[in-house]
Amino acid sequence: MSGLGETWFGAATVEADIHERLAPALLGQDASRIAALTDAMRPYTGRTGTGAEMRALSAVEVALWDLAGKRAGLPLADLMGGRARERIAVYNTCCGPDYVSKSSDVRPENFGQANADYEDLTAFMEDPVGLATTLDAMSVGAMKIWPFDFADGAAEGMDISPADLARGIEPFRAIRDAFPRMGLKAELHGLWSLPAAQKICRALEPIGVDWVEDPIWMDRPDQLAELVASTTCPIAGGETLGGLGQIRDLIERGHVAYPIVDVTWGGGIGFAREAAALAHGAGRPIAFHDCSGPVTLAVSTHLALSLPNVREQEIARGFYLTWYGAMAEGLPDLCDGTIGIPDRPGHGIALKSEVLEDPTATRRVSAL
Repeated sequence: MSGLGETWFGAATVEADIHERLAPALLGQDASRIAALTDAMRPYTGRTGTGAEMRALSAVEVALWDLAGKRAGLPLADLMGGRARERIAVYNTCCGPDYVSKSSDVRPENFGQANADYEDLTAFMEDPVGLATTLDAMSVGAMKIWPFDFADGAAEGMDISPADLARGIEPFRAIRDAFPRMGLKAELHGLWSLPAAQKICRALEPIGVDWVEDPIWMDRPDQLAELVASTTCPIAGGETLGGLGQIRDLIERGHVAYPIVDVTWGGGIGFAREAAALAHGAGRPIAFHDCSGPVTLAVSTHLALSLPNVREQEIARGFYLTWYGAMAEGLPDLCDGTIGIPDRPGHGIALKSEVLEDPTATRRVSAL
């Protein structure tokens, strides 16, 4: 019996850390002692954030929880204390199936715009109302887009021109006019200075967005607090942060309305549950990031169903309806704008046999 973990961004670096640093500490140990093993995997010199060491720890910790669920014969949501709800609403992050597929570099030239099914990124730039229409037909009630990434000033982020500001606002305005009840989220990818982010937020205020995500670098809580005080737009973010100290600062000093964590970047399932408790204690919902892979989506869905302070779960239908299903079985069930978990032990995800048997796949084994 085994557990399955996952990582994304610099996977070869994470793989090296797992086999060179973590394997010697883990092999021969009792896999049920997840908290103790997580402590053993923490870098001795106190590294935090979402660097390779933390992502290696996260991937293995998720695998340990998956194994624990399989041994107990329980889905993770039930293993973690039971479900607060059976299903939860989703919002669609409007990327396409090839988004950030050429390399790990997140920037417009690697957004994978192509003529493909569910190419939602091209759609929100060229036909935002048509995209919203297809999502509405799926009963998906909220969507996230990032047209400001294509502004000329986004590369250095110091300022945004009036013309670029107007172009970035237009897809939001078009969707809002056509679908008054569609939830709209603005992703800024941490590209902008505080003054530029303030301009963008002021322009978005009349639209009525659910949140503005990662408007500045999210490890600057004092600037976040200043931004929060200057706009009526709710601020969200934090998926690029790891460790409870950074999440605490995001909430207590940055005053974000919606902290977001990525389970396989920031520290694993134990970290995500503790971060959710911090948010709950501060009277805030927490959100879990998708766009990392099928395991991350599955684990995030289990968390979203088991924790009281989650309002909706992110999906990327451009991934879910294309390569997630081609790569893995046991995906969470997406139906009528909501998502649920299959009746499978652990997180439920298993790689398909054709993936495991692919002769081009790279395999590396550490053993006693």
